Amino acid sequence: PHAKIHQNPAAAMKIAFSAISLIFSTAVTASPFVPKLSSRALPSLSSSAFLSPLTSISFPLQSPSSSPSLSSSTTTHLNMSPLPECPTIPLRDGTPHHAIGFGTYKVGYIPPSSSAAASATASNAPLRTATECIADALKVGYRFFECAEFYNNEAEVGKAIKESGIARENLFLCSKVWTTTIEKGEEAIRARLDHTLADLGTDYLDLYLIHWPVPTHHISAYKTLEKLKSEGKIRNIGVSNYVIEDYKELLDSGITVKPAVNQIEINPFLYRKNTIEYFQKENVVLQSYRSLRDGKAMDHPILKTIAESHGKTPAQILGRWCVQHGFVYIPKSVKLERMKENAEVFDFELTAKEMQELDNLTTPEALETFKALYHKCVNRDTAKDGTMEGVKMDITID
Repeated sequence: PHAKIHQNPAAAMKIAFSAISLIFSTAVTASPFVPKLSSRALPSLSSSAFLSPLTSISFPLQSPSSSPSLSSSTTTHLNMSPLPECPTIPLRDGTPHHAIGFGTYKVGYIPPSSSAAASATASNAPLRTATECIADALKVGYRFFECAEFYNNEAEVGKAIKESGIARENLFLCSKVWTTTIEKGEEAIRARLDHTLADLGTDYLDLYLIHWPVPTHHISAYKTLEKLKSEGKIRNIGVSNYVIEDYKELLDSGITVKPAVNQIEINPFLYRKNTIEYFQKENVVLQSYRSLRDGKAMDHPILKTIAESHGKTPAQILGRWCVQHGFVYIPKSVKLERMKENAEVFDFELTAKEMQELDNLTTPEALETFKALYHKCVNRDTAKDGTMEGVKMDITID
């Protein structure tokens, strides 16, 4: 048989092509993170090389104008590994930031001052541990994990990562320093970062954020993050829950490293267009928390209609809306099947009309609710908790 193949190059080529096609089809269907071939236009995606550089296949994808914030590369690479690669969005220094991540808030632990703490205490339903949930997320293919001091589960996240055997360079780890530590100052922030690094089992973070702009303290806290970045303990720094006025205050203070990221709530029901446009012009990547609105909008008629037209779930429509706008999408679930479902957002595209319908779901009441929450939370858990001392009252809410 080998002699016949050598004598007939065309036959050899046919056999090789068939083998490659079989491998290719298996890789495409193996994971929700690998875009499936479709007649619809798919987003322009950049593959991060965070998996072992084994044999790979690349194929061109069309790039819709609806996702300009994603990398302009028109090639996605399929790594022939059981674990998938993920689209990325470049930070201001060029660092590739995964376009989808796994949120760890209320995973295995509910913080005492969270709104859900009272109801959780009353419930006898057992929680899955964070280690179990993160282990599942790693198996699905998530590689960006959004953590925080406030979540109180970083040690369990680190345990799952260690047990997975996945190399550190294949992960993107983000954490946030909480208000109480911000209030205490530089030494407390340094100690907290060391604690986080030990819990996660790493000697550096890819991204470290100021969790809330604590009045009179957030600027000095950010400058501490600048020092920690220069010392190599943090690759990138950023902020969370900052309104435009907080960001401008930070810039006016003489910082030397502009925030790479602002993590804020973004979904069609809280789509603050002016704020988002401002930060995008500032080259600040927006991470979206509550991307799925905690599951509280899945029965909305517009969402359901769009989902049915694409053969998708409402959660997948919310996720696709997020990535199509160029935001970092951070879904969260403690259920394996939902983890998979939430990640399946790269094999279809919403139309311009559908995007506009979703963009218009934010109400004036939602913006006022956001304003009240901001005023409540910037002093949360600090010595000024429950007061408006130092809180900016006149802020951009849309």
